[in-house]
Amino acid sequence: MLLKNCNYLNSKFIFASGDIRIEEERISEIAKTLEPNPGEEVVDVHFKKVIPGLVDVHTHGAVGFDACDNTKEGLQAVANYEAENGVTSFLPTTMTILEEDLMKVMATVKEFKEEQTEGATVQGINMEGPFFSMAKKGAQNGEWIREPDIEMFKRLYKASGENIRLVDLAPELPGAEEFIKEASKFCTVSVGHTNGTHESTKMAYDNGASHCTHLYNGMPGFSHRDPSVVGTIIDSDATTELICDGIHINPVIVRNTFRAVGEDRLVLISDSMRATGMADGEYDLGGQTVYVKGNTATLKDGTLAGSATNLMGCVRKAYEFDIPLEKAVKCASLNPARAIGIDKDYGSLETGKIASIVVLNDDLEVEKVFIKGKKFK
Repeated sequence: MLLKNCNYLNSKFIFASGDIRIEEERISEIAKTLEPNPGEEVVDVHFKKVIPGLVDVHTHGAVGFDACDNTKEGLQAVANYEAENGVTSFLPTTMTILEEDLMKVMATVKEFKEEQTEGATVQGINMEGPFFSMAKKGAQNGEWIREPDIEMFKRLYKASGENIRLVDLAPELPGAEEFIKEASKFCTVSVGHTNGTHESTKMAYDNGASHCTHLYNGMPGFSHRDPSVVGTIIDSDATTELICDGIHINPVIVRNTFRAVGEDRLVLISDSMRATGMADGEYDLGGQTVYVKGNTATLKDGTLAGSATNLMGCVRKAYEFDIPLEKAVKCASLNPARAIGIDKDYGSLETGKIASIVVLNDDLEVEKVFIKGKKFK
C-alpha cells in the first residue's frame, strides 16, 4: 500500500511532505515522492495531516466496558472504539480489586492479546493498584488497598503471560523499596496515588521507578519550600503522565508542565472509564458508582473518577491550550511507547516500524486509521 501526498510527522516530529509505503505490517519506505509498484493499492490523503497512531498507556475502558469486567467482548469493544478515535495501541488498565479477581482479568487480557485480529492493539496491562495510599486513593476502592507485595505481583505477572507493562504504587508504604527494586526487573514501575514526600519519591526513582501516574492527581501538591511528590517528579528523569481532558488539569498548569517536564518526558493519557463514548448517567468503576455529566466523571462525594475523554480528545485539548500539535502528538505516541518499552516498533513514522498510522482532517478529526498495515477506518 502506498500513502500518497502526506503531510506527515517525520521522525523528528516535524511536519513534512512525502509518501509512505507500507509492506505487510511495516513502513518500508518514506520519501518525498514514491511511484506505485505494479498492482499496489494507492491511497491519496491530499496533504492532510498524517501522524503515528496514538498509544494510551492508561485507560480503564470505554463504550460501556471496563478492563475489570473480565470479558473478551468488552476488550474488543474498547479496542474498536480506540481505533475509531486514532488510538492504535493501548494498555487495558485495572483497578484496586481482589487478587483473585485480578488474576482472572490478567488471564483474560493475555488470551485476548494472543487472539486479537482487529482494533487497537493491546500491548499489555497497566496494573493500577492495589498498592496505594488510603489518603490519596482517589476513585480506587479503599476496601482492597494493601501494602506492596512482590509475591502477589509475581503471581499476577505470571497469570498475565508476562504482559504487565506498568505497575503503580505509593513509594512511602512499607515494603515499597524492595518491591520497586524487584518489580522494575519485569516492567515499568510508576509512582502514583501517593501521600509521600520528596524523600520517598526520590527513593523510588533511585531504586528503579521511572514513571509517574497522572501527575498532580492522586498526590500532594508542592510549594516553593516543599517540593513534595510533584516537584520531585518534575525534577527527575521519569516519564510523567498528564490527563489533558480540560477537567483534571487547568490549562495554565498544562502549559507550565509542558515547559517544566519537556516534550521528551511528558506522556498524555486519557484515564478513560466505561462512560467514555456514552451518554450522561451513572456508571461503575472498580465497584463504585460514578456520576458522569459531559466530560466530567465523579464519585458521589465529588472525587474525580477517571475521565470520559479518549486520548485523541486529549491531544485536541492540548492543542486548544496552545500546545503545538507536533508536541501534543509526540506526548501521546512516541513518549508513551518509550515509557513501556515498545518504541522500537511503535510511536513514530519511521522506516521499519509497525504501520499504525492516523490521518486527520483540518479540524483534527480522525479520517483514516491504519493498524499494522491494514485499513481500519
